[in-house]
Parts: sequence; C-alpha cells; structure tokens
Amino acid sequence: MNTKVEISRFEIGGVNEYHLMVHVTNPSLTYNQQVEALLAAYDEAVANLPGAVAVFKRYFLSDAANQADYLLAMTTEGTTCGLSIIQQPPLDGTKIALWAYLLTDVLTQPLTNGLFEVRHGSYRHLWTGTNANRAANSEYQMRLLLNDYTMNLMEQGCRLADNCIRTWIFVQNIDNNYAGVVKARNEVFMTQNLTSDTHFISSTGIGGRMADPKYLVQFDAYAIDGIQQEQIHYLYGRSHLNPTYEYGVSFERGTYIDYGDRRQVFISGTASINNKGEIMYPGDVFQQAHRMWENVETLLNEADCTYDNVSQMIIYLRDIADYAVVKALYDERFPHHSKMFVLAPVCRPGWLIRWNVWR
Repeated sequence: MNTKVEISRFEIGGVNEYHLMVHVTNPSLTYNQQVEALLAAYDEAVANLPGAVAVFKRYFLSDAANQADYLLAMTTEGTTCGLSIIQQPPLDGTKIALWAYLLTDVLTQPLTNGLFEVRHGSYRHLWTGTNANRAANSEYQMRLLLNDYTMNLMEQGCRLADNCIRTWIFVQNIDNNYAGVVKARNEVFMTQNLTSDTHFISSTGIGGRMADPKYLVQFDAYAIDGIQQEQIHYLYGRSHLNPTYEYGVSFERGTYIDYGDRRQVFISGTASINNKGEIMYPGDVFQQAHRMWENVETLLNEADCTYDNVSQMIIYLRDIADYAVVKALYDERFPHHSKMFVLAPVCRPGWLIRWNVWR
C-alpha cells in the first residue's frame, strides 16, 4: 500500500458529514506517482461513502511552483467543489497530502464569482479557495482580496459580518509579510462593522507559499447564507486566552453554529499563548504543545464539546526538526483522530506549533 486514508464520520441521517485525510506512505515514489496514488485512494474511499460529494478540498504540496500544474491537470475540482492548493509540505517526507470535506444529500454548483455553492434546505454554504492577486505588497493584496470577497458575498445577498464564518489566510514569508496582512484586515473589517464591539471572524493566519511567487497572500473562506444571527456563537476562553484585538489583530478564537440536528465548531489557529497575549514556553515545543492543547480544550468546553467530538486536526510546525517529538505526542494523546502535520511557520516567530480543529 502506498497510501493511507483517515475518515472521520458524522452520520445521523439527513446530511452526513465526512472528513478525509489522504496520505501517501511511500516517499520514494515520484511526484506524479504520488499524485496518482493519492487520487486513486481518494476515489476508492469516496466510493464506499454512498451519496457523499466533496464540497471542499485542500491539497498540501511540498513544492507548489513545480507541482501545482500537474495536480490541476489531473483533477477537475475547479468545477466540482471548492478548491485550495497551498505549499505546506507534509512532514512525513512525502510531496502531497489531501484534506477533503464531503456531505450527503446536498446540491452543489460553482457560481460565477469564484464561490462554490452547497445547498441544503434553506441554507446555502458558500466556499471559496486559492484566491490571490499580484498587487504590490501583502497589505494591498490582502485588502484587494477582502474587498473582492465582500463584493462577491454581496452579489449573493450576503454580508461579510453576517455570513462569513471562517477564513484561512496563507502568507508567503510570513515573518516579513504578516504585518501588512494584519493592517489590511483591521482596516477593511472596520468598514464592514467588524470591530471589538461587535465581533470578528474565526481564522487561521499561517505561512504558506503559492505556485506563483508574486502571490504573497492566499485567501480561503466559508460563509453561510440563510443563517440567523442567534445561531452563531463566539468562543473566548478567557481563563486561558485574551481577545485578539488586545495585541492588534482581528479574529475570533472560535465560532460555533447551532442547527436543528447538530452543532458545528470551528476553532481558529491556536498556539501556546496565555490570557495576557504572551507566548508561553518559548523554545520548548513539548511544553508549547501541551499549553496549546489546554487552550483548545478550553474553547471546546465553552461550546459544550470535548476532544471526543473533534472531526479533524491540522498541525502546523515551524521547524521540521520538531516533527518526531510532536507526532509522538499526538499519536499518544489522539491515536484515533484524523490529523495532518505540515511545515508552516506561525505568525509569531516564537510560536513553534499551531493547531486548528473542526468539530
């Protein structure tokens, strides 16, 4: 076997949810062979999930400049589901990995403005991925991305503040370019009534490289049309975490959505931080991992959830040398959870590890 597929299931009738983590297990294969093996494993897994269709996929590549074109030639995701492709090398030494989110009993279609629609009942779930532009610097690129996304939502009768639930922001050379991203996001959010007095949006801001080196920022997002404001709740974890605006950024620690038959919880990228905004345990990835687990557990508990409810985990490491230690920690603590380890610097150099989860 050259692949491994981890499947997380939420099956209660009606719409069933699946998260698939697809890994290549033979790093000696060429890139083309790894892509073919991964896609075959994905197709086989989906064939055993009756009625399930992909609504969002993210491919993790080791060298996007040399790999993205072949991947796109081998797939049709651009017209069949939301798609994200990012250079965040899998830490198991392979060249490609995949996270896919699938649903049953939904109607899907691409929209003309770069959004992908997933319809069920009175809800329209709007996904978008791999958005980028060539503006002069990271600030201008982020500003243009957010303004374009805001306009795209408005064309669908939605608003950034009311309907966007989750964003992922990938930043090339994050140590240098993140400040521009933060400035643009803060200023655009202010114009959209996203403030410390209202609310922000759950998000992950993390290092990542696009195939085109002139793309300094990539933007992925998820919004829901038809959601009522009383269904949306924000997570704070004040005993362990502080509001992000206290150190100059603008995202929520987590968000949960209540439906009639389920609760979805989105935990933002979370690291080893305390409730004063300070990095905990600088230079010690072992202690940082444990503090990060405490922080995430606090947020989950606030949503009346535990780690037993978590569907998928993506773990970002700054230093490849920490992989063996961190993987051993996760394998011991979370042996049965679907998870992905990738190389991606966090927005503060002192953070060696970051994590986001989906319940």
